[in-house]
Order: sequence, then C-alpha cells, then structure tokens
Amino acid sequence: MSNPDNPYVFDETETRRRLDTGELYTDFGPGREGLEEERVRGKELVERFNAVTIRDPELRLALAGELFASFGEGSWLETPIYCAYGSHTSIGSGCWFNTGTTLIDDAAIRIGDRVLFGPHVTVATAGHPIDPELRATGAQFSAVVTIEDDVWVGANVTILPGVTIGRGSVVAAGAVVTAHVPPMTVVAGVPARVVRAVVPGERTAYRPPRSL
Repeated sequence: MSNPDNPYVFDETETRRRLDTGELYTDFGPGREGLEEERVRGKELVERFNAVTIRDPELRLALAGELFASFGEGSWLETPIYCAYGSHTSIGSGCWFNTGTTLIDDAAIRIGDRVLFGPHVTVATAGHPIDPELRATGAQFSAVVTIEDDVWVGANVTILPGVTIGRGSVVAAGAVVTAHVPPMTVVAGVPARVVRAVVPGERTAYRPPRSL
C-alpha cells in the first residue's frame, strides 16, 4: 500500500520487498519502525565490534556472528567496519577483509568463500534518483550485490548496486565497478573494465612497476 501524498512511501512489507529489486522506496517514518530498529541494532553491533581489542578475537567473531546474516568459518574482518544493516550481508568461509570495509547493505550483499578485501573497500547496494525533485521525496533504490568465491578486491574499490563479480576475479585497487565482472578476469579503472583473463595455474604475484 502506498501513501497518496508520496507515491514512494509504502508499508513495511512492501518496502522490504522493494529492497532487493531496484524499485524506489522510502525506508523511514511511521509504519517502517521495524526497518529503523534493524538498522539501529546493526549499528550498535558495529560499534561494539569496532571497540573490541585485537587481543579478544573470540569476542570479535561472536559479534560478527550476531551482526551478519551468516558468517563463515575462518573469516575475519579488521576494524573498523561500517554497515547500514549488517543483517542483510552474508559472508562465506575463509574470507579476510582489511581495515575500513563499508557495507551499505540496504539490499542483500552475498559474499562467497575465500574472498579477500583490501583496505577501504565499499560495497554499496543503495542509490538515489538523479532528478533532484525525485530525491527530495526521500525515495531511494537498492539492488543485490553478489561477490562469488575466490574474488580478490583491491584497496579503495567501490562496488555499485546490482553488480555481480564472478568467481576467481580480481578487482584492481581504486576501481569503481558499475557492471557485472566475468569469472576469472582482472578488471581495473573508473569505470572498471576487463584488462585481462586470469589463467588457471598462474603463479604471478608481485610485478615491479613499469616506468611511465
């Protein structure tokens, strides 16, 4: 059910349905208190997680288990982290995220196994209309982001709403990912583009920088 005064205000059931679809909605105000409480709970857990000493890894892991929809065995996040909800993010096993991970998980963020994040990676499922009059209604959209198994995301990467990053791919530092990334590819740039394939069995690690 929508509000005749604002066509992008819905009851909580319809708002929750729209979270993952890319349709416009407004996620605050009367009738959506459950969403607001879910966000507040997530931010409280993030505050607690970020305050835990490195000498208490068991408490960090316990809080991660409370914060996220799922948190796989052997995964780890360096502090600080930031989340919109936390509860809309699923993290597989054997993942390792460096400091400053930001998860704008209005829609679902689905992260597979053995995924690596460099420092200051942002995964954003939410956005706002381009038209300023439409933005003034408070409406936003969100769409699911999927990061498949064995992906490496470099430092200062931004991943935008609705994107899927295919299995085994590498996103180079500083990239802005606006489109789906094929499996087993290296992408780089703003916006990110495929620069080469990942060759199975490749043992390349560090390469000295070339001269400009």
